[in-house]
Amino acid sequence: MAAISFLGDLIQTISDRGRDLIGLARTDLARTASAADLARLCEDLISRRGEASGVALARLILDRYASFPEGERLAFLELVATEFGADHDAVDAAIAAYRAEPTRARLGRLHDAAEPRSQELIRRLNLARGGTLALVRMREDLFALRKHLKDRGAAPETIDAAVSLDSDFEHLFASWFNRGFLVLRHIDWSTPAHILEKIIRYEAVHEIADWDELRRRIEPTDRRCFAFFHPALLDEPLIFVEVALTNAIAPAIQPILADGRQPVPARTATTAIFYSISNCQKGLAGVTFGNFLIKQVVEDLAREIPSLKTFVTLSPVPGFRTWLDRERRADAPQGLTREDVETLRLLESDDWRSDKAKCEAVRRAMLPAAAAYFLRAKNERGRPLDPVARFHLGNGARLERMNFLGDTSKKGLKQSYGLMVNYLYDLSAIEKNHETYVNLGTVATSSAVSRELRSNLPPPRAVVLAEAG
Repeated sequence: MAAISFLGDLIQTISDRGRDLIGLARTDLARTASAADLARLCEDLISRRGEASGVALARLILDRYASFPEGERLAFLELVATEFGADHDAVDAAIAAYRAEPTRARLGRLHDAAEPRSQELIRRLNLARGGTLALVRMREDLFALRKHLKDRGAAPETIDAAVSLDSDFEHLFASWFNRGFLVLRHIDWSTPAHILEKIIRYEAVHEIADWDELRRRIEPTDRRCFAFFHPALLDEPLIFVEVALTNAIAPAIQPILADGRQPVPARTATTAIFYSISNCQKGLAGVTFGNFLIKQVVEDLAREIPSLKTFVTLSPVPGFRTWLDRERRADAPQGLTREDVETLRLLESDDWRSDKAKCEAVRRAMLPAAAAYFLRAKNERGRPLDPVARFHLGNGARLERMNFLGDTSKKGLKQSYGLMVNYLYDLSAIEKNHETYVNLGTVATSSAVSRELRSNLPPPRAVVLAEAG
């Protein structure tokens, strides 16, 4: 960390001296009042050869961008998207040269010519101290721009340019945030308070109400929390996972989060339950961290606590209620029988959970529906409709168990009528499960889940077509 701090100080010194070289002071920057002015500075940045002056100019551009109101920031990004593309004449010339002589060298020149200038701009902005985090925040604005362009009915070429700019960010971030650069840190009660505060703020699965609740999640001997960090974002977690050490696979989240529960001695625990995984940086969407995080945490926990034999999640099902409600309203439901449709009308009554008979009737209809949701309902790419399922199945996990009323919080009922699931990470089968899922789309499933699937549903192809449409 000291070396990183030294490097940052060195870059700042270069930046300060570089400002003199380019003849720009803070007062000059204040006159950069519009998106168009800032875009002109970006043109200057990518045309410069001097390292010191480039670092200084990059920092000034990022400072000014951060000071803009949202509307001006979006206008600037739209200019970058539309005006910092590839040089089409250079691309045409490179294509012609390659066709005349298809050598590897000429293919390389074609590749260079086809690269949008925006990629070089992003690289140069990253030279500034704090540039990486500033660019992550800039991409968050780009998401807002894409929505804005769509809402206002912008020209297709403008929308395509914004999508292409987003691809530039994602491409570069995938390299900069390569697994080799990530550092795994154990988060506990001795972790600096400013990082703990971010854990509270970034928790995306089960809200952390206050510091007392955070302490209950990370201080007891049967609780763990791990996060990935990047050297360029020292105090900003990228993703973190919360783990409960238990003696059995938990079917519900409320007992895990309960105040006053009796901790399990860590040395006797047999099961590690990953009950919350939260991505922290919206601007890094599309850059994969979770699969590396889970696999490394499994390895570390197995080393630390040899008694652990089972590694499993307790996961939300964020898309289930939307899908189920659509199926219940459909003229020809693809994942429900007519009898189940009728039974699930009980969900419209306020007392379906408190009335024992109604609750049991809903359970008998909902679990087969959930099996259809996981095993048959597909998106346009032929993958499971549920995003959490796609993540864990893609990592090689097995859909192990469906838990009726596993989350009775307001959020849990709203997104899935309380349904939760366990994905099992069987270390001996992860690679096989991953390969069959990626190559064949096969969902690795326990027999307990498979048995819940109704045998008298329409053919699976009808489900795929219904979802694709």
